Amino acid sequence: MRITMVGAGYVGLVSGACFADFGHHVVCIDNDVTKVKALNRGEIPIYEPGLAELVASNVKQRRLSFSGDMAAGVRGADVVFIAVGTPSRRGDGHADLSYVYAAAREVAAALSDFTVVVTKSTVPVGTGDEVERIIREQNPDAKFAVVSNPEFLREGAAIRDFKHPDRIVIGTDDVAAREIMAQVYRPLYLNAAPIVYTDRRTAELIKYAANSFLATKVAFINEIADLAEKVGANVQEVARGIGLDNRIGAKFLHAGPGYGGSCFPKDTLALIKTGQDNEAPLRIIETVVAVNDQRKRAMARKVANAFGGNLRGKSVAVLGMTFKPNTDDMRDAPSIPLITALQDMGATVRAFDPVGMEQAKKVLEDVTFCSDAYECAKGAHALVIVTEWEQFRALDLKEMAVTMATPVIVDLRNIYSPDEVSRNGFLYCGVGRPQPMAY
Repeated sequence: MRITMVGAGYVGLVSGACFADFGHHVVCIDNDVTKVKALNRGEIPIYEPGLAELVASNVKQRRLSFSGDMAAGVRGADVVFIAVGTPSRRGDGHADLSYVYAAAREVAAALSDFTVVVTKSTVPVGTGDEVERIIREQNPDAKFAVVSNPEFLREGAAIRDFKHPDRIVIGTDDVAAREIMAQVYRPLYLNAAPIVYTDRRTAELIKYAANSFLATKVAFINEIADLAEKVGANVQEVARGIGLDNRIGAKFLHAGPGYGGSCFPKDTLALIKTGQDNEAPLRIIETVVAVNDQRKRAMARKVANAFGGNLRGKSVAVLGMTFKPNTDDMRDAPSIPLITALQDMGATVRAFDPVGMEQAKKVLEDVTFCSDAYECAKGAHALVIVTEWEQFRALDLKEMAVTMATPVIVDLRNIYSPDEVSRNGFLYCGVGRPQPMAY
């Protein structure tokens, strides 16, 4: 099939490359001329494991191309996916749909034969209705159907998630559109990927409900972690104990510094606003957002507690700045409020991330960026593990203990055993575990 992907950002680029790998002919359209030129040179603007190789392979086989010409891209396409950004709108937290609506207007002008227009972007309930209205207004003679097909891609594992999905959600009441979408995803038939067919509004809500529920699990286990520290329990064992219940499940029950990234923060806010607009307040999700926001800066107090509450004049080494491993994404990363809070307490900050250094430099000030974990730790009074990169799971603790000013590790991801760290001469502070006395 001939597929046009409007938007060559994270979702558009991953989805386009994967569709091309299925054998479809895909063109990714983007109005950023610089990005299009870079992609045509083989330069990938985001970090995602395996993506550069997948793009190169499909470009070489002429199944994937990049362009800034919307009219040419839409003309003759069987399916047009809208995969543009929907960030939180500045000031009120609603999803900013201006990019979606602008794309819909451009697509409308180029439509000729029957085309399925798909919202791949994460959009509030009712957005598909507005996209359909815009297209009909712009091009009354157009033959088309608007479908909701939300993405469920995890940064760092997006290609696997696309090719081995838990489910594919397709929201449409149009029979022809449903048949075409079935053909788009037919290559996943052998993987037995379940396809959930719903009406359009239900599909839109599924995406927000899924992300908000996962965010709730994160906030829940973080609050249990705080209680565990107070009563002398171990949150990892609590998580295992409840996670073995099939009704609960073990995923997203890892205590830490709070969630971040491109999805959970903006999607929970957007769902809250949707509830408020429809006089159906979502009190649980409102609390989840409040708990998560408070937690990020609270992690700086955990570092301070290791020194009796005083960080004035201390040097703190931060390992990991991206919101999760295997990505360079710094959007709403817990490291940002953590580092600013440490600085507010009078500490100087050194930092290292395997991939996210350049992105971190754009959002963090007065931070000394280091070339590796060992340079970062040298001379520091405390080492704080913020992102659980694999490179940080087997550090030479003996070497670090010798080079640090004081051997203190604050492990915000619980990737180390307290006994192992203590044997190497460190004071160890984890999350949701019994806490040691201050250094």
